[in-house]
Amino acid sequence: MNDTVADRRPAAHAADESQGERQFLTLILAGQLCGIPVLAVRDVLGDQAIARIPLAPPDVAGSLNLRGRIVTAIDLRRRLRLPPAPPGTRRMSVVTEQGGELYAFLVDQVAEVMNLPASAFEHSPPTLPAEWAEHCQGVYRLEGRLLVVLDVARLLAVAVPA
Repeated sequence: MNDTVADRRPAAHAADESQGERQFLTLILAGQLCGIPVLAVRDVLGDQAIARIPLAPPDVAGSLNLRGRIVTAIDLRRRLRLPPAPPGTRRMSVVTEQGGELYAFLVDQVAEVMNLPASAFEHSPPTLPAEWAEHCQGVYRLEGRLLVVLDVARLLAVAVPA
């Protein structure tokens, strides 16, 4: 899956307005189902070579090259204080843009694009760990699973201490 979601943005926006639906790119982090609003996704990449950045915060995995542009790679497992991925795990990158800069969230797996009714969206439950609650917009209760909707701006606004 190495395509851009930009071509689907007008249709996604129309669905939001006319049907009261929201679209999310779903991903897996340490077994947890998460979602990022489709309109925040610029690209999805397979496993990429990442160059380490000296003195970078521990959750900044390094940088990668996307069609000639430097992209800062952020390890979402570290940012959300999850255990590291097992050695040799192939990870995917979800690319987003903020303030003219590109960022790639390293995730375990990208699942699918889901259309969910806006009316089913809930605030974060009090049982959600604090490190997750500060980075999420809310949740959707799906059949036997909880979809945690991540807040891209908040994920990019924090620095995790070592």
